[in-house]
Amino acid sequence: MDDELSRIREKRKRELEEKMKHEKVKGIVENVDEIHFQEFISTHPCVVVDFWAEWCGPCRRIAPIMDELATEFYGKVTFAKCNTDDNRRLAMQFNIDAIPAMMIFSRGQLVDRIIGAYPKEAIREKITRKFGLD
Repeated sequence: MDDELSRIREKRKRELEEKMKHEKVKGIVENVDEIHFQEFISTHPCVVVDFWAEWCGPCRRIAPIMDELATEFYGKVTFAKCNTDDNRRLAMQFNIDAIPAMMIFSRGQLVDRIIGAYPKEAIREKITRKFGLD
């Protein structure tokens, strides 16, 4: 009886360990606005900001990709989104005339931009290169 209970416990323990190994930490894409933008990009060393609008179809296609990349790069790159309709001055400051527009910041400085709805792999590659990640 004790041997069977031990086997059941050991099996359950292995199953839980395997499940935990495959679960990913969920990264969050934070909302930023004109008031908090400068503080946000200055506080985080590696930042990707997705400038978007509700009415923009390609922006809606990019949103889940940003969520996935935020999870993938969790702890290395901070992701945010900024609604251009609500934050027009920021859009003008970065000369955004087409969306989606992803701005890549390193230590508070704009280092690159991605304009348009690119596939996840292309966005990942650019982020990886800009921040020197593996």
